[in-house]
Amino acid sequence: MLIDAPVRLVQRQLGQSLRSRVAGSDAPQRAERIWSAEGERWFTPSDPIWRVQSDASMFPAGIASLLLQSLHPLAMAGVAGHSGYRGDPWGRLQRTSGYLAVTTFGTIADAEAAIDAVRAIHERVRGRDPLGRPYRASDPRLLGWVHVAEIDSFLRAHQAFAAEPLDADEADRYVAQTAIPATRLGVIDPPTDVAGLEQALEDYRPELEATDAARDAARFLLLNPPLPLAVRPGYATIAAGGLSLLPGWARTMLGVPLPDLLAGLLARPLGRFGTAAIAWGMAGLAERRPSDA
Repeated sequence: MLIDAPVRLVQRQLGQSLRSRVAGSDAPQRAERIWSAEGERWFTPSDPIWRVQSDASMFPAGIASLLLQSLHPLAMAGVAGHSGYRGDPWGRLQRTSGYLAVTTFGTIADAEAAIDAVRAIHERVRGRDPLGRPYRASDPRLLGWVHVAEIDSFLRAHQAFAAEPLDADEADRYVAQTAIPATRLGVIDPPTDVAGLEQALEDYRPELEATDAARDAARFLLLNPPLPLAVRPGYATIAAGGLSLLPGWARTMLGVPLPDLLAGLLARPLGRFGTAAIAWGMAGLAERRPSDA
């Protein structure tokens, strides 16, 4: 059909642009190494962790995760002082997405090598926050916060925006599966079901603060993303979706004027639209996975 070819071209160009931003210009080569590597894997395509972390809902989930993580003052101090998120935000995103890809879809040997590399980096990341409180990225308590904020955001996003949300048992299995790489990274007793995840998030709340650095990071992510003006409207739908996933208390701490009612009536539908557009674009990229072999 005459219309089909141009539509497919647009779809593929959108998918390639998204993949390049999130995973880097060498994403196809790195993906091929992950899918073609031979060896035992922690997870399979039928596992909840595979379904969640290969879904387009990970885009708004990533924004929600970064916003939530920023509320721990010591974690935020480490990000502000060492990650270069302003100078190289896409590089940081690409490193994070690469780590998630290897530890979710890769062989155990490759996953453990990636974890060892991150642990070595964490050992060098240390300092003091603006109030003089010491921090180190290898601190199990901080690692636990980053893990809990990520997994809570990833699961919320999947349940809100994915075409096929997890049922209750699958959601518990998802949390348990994410504990496998987290434990090896240095998290002590990560949650292994949804109830434990919710309790862990609540347990961290007394440690959270809306620091100047956290609010600055929120403005950067939501109002001044490092993107051309032409694509910012599309990004805004994903950012709105990410905001809608945050607990109301987290939005309040960050000074974001989005009450729960508006989050549900406005931001959530925008996030759903943006996620669907991403899913359509990514579907235009044909990649070989272990299940295809």
